[in-house]
Amino acid sequence: MPHEASTSKDSAVPGLSDGDLKSILHREDPTWASIAITPCMKSEKLSALTGCELFVKYENLQYTGAFKERGALAKLLSLTADEKRRGVIAASAGNHAQGVARNAATLGIDATIVMPRHTPYVKVQQTEALGANVILDGDDYDAANVVARKKCDEDGLTFVHPFDDPYVVAGQGTIGVEMLEAVPDLDILVVPIGGGGLLSGIAIAARQIRPDIKVIGVQAQLYPSMLNLLKDQDNPIGGMTLAEGIAVREPGKLTRKLIADLVDDIVMVDERALESALSLYLNVQKTLAEGAGAAGLAAILTNPEMFVGKKVGTVICGGNIDTRLLSSILMRDIARQGRMARLRIELLDVPGQLTKVADIIATAGGNVIDVSYHRIFNDLPAKATYLDISVETNDRPHLDRIIENLRAAGLATEIATY
Repeated sequence: MPHEASTSKDSAVPGLSDGDLKSILHREDPTWASIAITPCMKSEKLSALTGCELFVKYENLQYTGAFKERGALAKLLSLTADEKRRGVIAASAGNHAQGVARNAATLGIDATIVMPRHTPYVKVQQTEALGANVILDGDDYDAANVVARKKCDEDGLTFVHPFDDPYVVAGQGTIGVEMLEAVPDLDILVVPIGGGGLLSGIAIAARQIRPDIKVIGVQAQLYPSMLNLLKDQDNPIGGMTLAEGIAVREPGKLTRKLIADLVDDIVMVDERALESALSLYLNVQKTLAEGAGAAGLAAILTNPEMFVGKKVGTVICGGNIDTRLLSSILMRDIARQGRMARLRIELLDVPGQLTKVADIIATAGGNVIDVSYHRIFNDLPAKATYLDISVETNDRPHLDRIIENLRAAGLATEIATY
């Protein structure tokens, strides 16, 4: 970084022959028919919002809802007959688990997935339904990974790594081939980074087809592990991120080398940008992205000067998100737009005050959805109280008019931010 155009020889994956790489990237094995060639389409609405010509690759439309199937299949197809007979094992609480499970079943390979013991039941159920044997062990992914590695050695299984494997990297690279087949003149590719398998694979494919194309990686601000390594920075790592699919503390050894050689830049996006991007995908594009899947759009929204006027491709790498979390994100976005707000109003504690407030809001066209008084836990005089009232409005200017009308009636009003 910054990248200089590479030849296809420079772009080869260590541990993989040129012939095997070509075979994977071009999906030559007939088994690849089980993996969808997902659409890569221009979003007119998002293009207008971002100032670039934006093309979106919909990996959320894969059978398991994420791109991980590609790398899993490429790895499984590389196994010898004896390795297939003995079976495979992986550690995952998410998309990798289902990608391995589905493709192992397709190939008649026994698959064991070690998942943290507190993995939501629905994820365990979905993985078992795809044919895998699930072991619940360990308090988190790292602990589950230790268990999987131990069982791998004890039982002579083959370990299927989620990103740090040449076949897995090449499998993810099929996305890059498909994007450039669909839109050959893309200027920039914007790709999420967790462990680096997706970005490495796409970068390898892109450099072979279009050596001059610009490739940008995106990391969640709370997990900038690859950025720290390659830019020699010391940003803190850890915390609760919406982009849990790319929340990786230790990126791959193979992938970090490939990204250093092939990628132009890495940018970070904060949680608010991830939420906004996810909401835009759902409300504007009418498609569901998980947090990691929204990272590319979040980067474009955060750094518009990098992309304005360019033909840009990004990937919704997955659409598997908890519905309760999705509901919370959408409601928070509505609040940020001013279409819903909680107002704190200081009142005299006498009859008729609530009616007065409700009438002002209704006259201004607002809708009251929740009311609560705070008579005891406040620092006001004994004959005064706080009223917290939640209202629905059309937009922020409408909300501002309601607040102005309340204040004009002598009611001290603020937007509650808690």
